[in-house]
Amino acid sequence: MSLIIRFIDFAINIYTFLIIVRAIISWVSPDPYNPIVRTLDRLTEPILYPIRKMMWRFTGNLPVDFSPLIAIILIQIAGAFIKRILFTFLT
Repeated sequence: MSLIIRFIDFAINIYTFLIIVRAIISWVSPDPYNPIVRTLDRLTEPILYPIRKMMWRFTGNLPVDFSPLIAIILIQIAGAFIKRILFTFLT
């Protein structure tokens, strides 16, 4: 059981790290054809795009994109919820 929970923690931490790296890289106007930038986009956009789209309805054209912050918060909440459910059912 602890192996499953550790794996979930590891996956959440890696994905959070990828979102943070993407946010930092976006500040320096990276080359969109760079393989690292493209990989980060492919890995994080499925989570960030729906959040960005939903936020745009409420905030309009703000100059700051808060979708990475919201994504990290939601991922942490979902991870805690999943771990709690697993802990309840597996013990």
